[in-house]
Amino acid sequence: MRERWQPIDRLNWPTPVPYTLHIDRIVHEACIERNAYPSPLNYYKFPKSVCTSINEVVCHGIPDQRKLKSGDIINLDVTLYHNGYHGDLNATYTIGEVDERGKELIATTRECLEKAIAMVKPGTRYRDLGAVIEKHAKSKGFSVVRTYCGHGIHSLFHCAPTIPHYAKNKTPGIMKEGHCFTIEPMINEGVSGDQTWPDDWTAVTRDGKRSAQFEHTIVVTKGGCEIL
Repeated sequence: MRERWQPIDRLNWPTPVPYTLHIDRIVHEACIERNAYPSPLNYYKFPKSVCTSINEVVCHGIPDQRKLKSGDIINLDVTLYHNGYHGDLNATYTIGEVDERGKELIATTRECLEKAIAMVKPGTRYRDLGAVIEKHAKSKGFSVVRTYCGHGIHSLFHCAPTIPHYAKNKTPGIMKEGHCFTIEPMINEGVSGDQTWPDDWTAVTRDGKRSAQFEHTIVVTKGGCEIL
């Protein structure tokens, strides 16, 4: 399936894509073409098929007619339901020319996810992932969002276990072969605090500085893990 995907600018849309609504349509149609359903659509009244979170938006940004411009960073969070199971992932991208600190924020967030995935194996405590994530983020001068976390996923979109991304959390549980969950650190350029817009979905940084996120769905295997 991955080989069939194309970068946005290779599809039949204006280049660069001017609105996040266009991205929503691309994702929606790509899901339907693969006999899948976009999991976010109508999930607790979420109105679109993908989350598009730009700059200070931490997560759950709703696609609209906001114009993308050079210097923006954008996270695309895609989940689909196929053959009875959900699959969830997201990544943060640059639009045009982004300053060096913005690039460092994105790179650090990706590294936080990679360091956490490297720990996944039978016997690892779920609470320990947050320590390595926060240590790396703080070493680069960034902070970790505490409001949102990774989660179990299979025939349900969100379920146990809970996967916090910060140190000294109290989440219970030890990884076992067959466990399936997401890791999805949200790393902020400034303070870690966030707030939610009146649409009840869009979460933004309290200080208006940028936030980046990366996510994979992971299954624990006998010798480690597999990225699904």
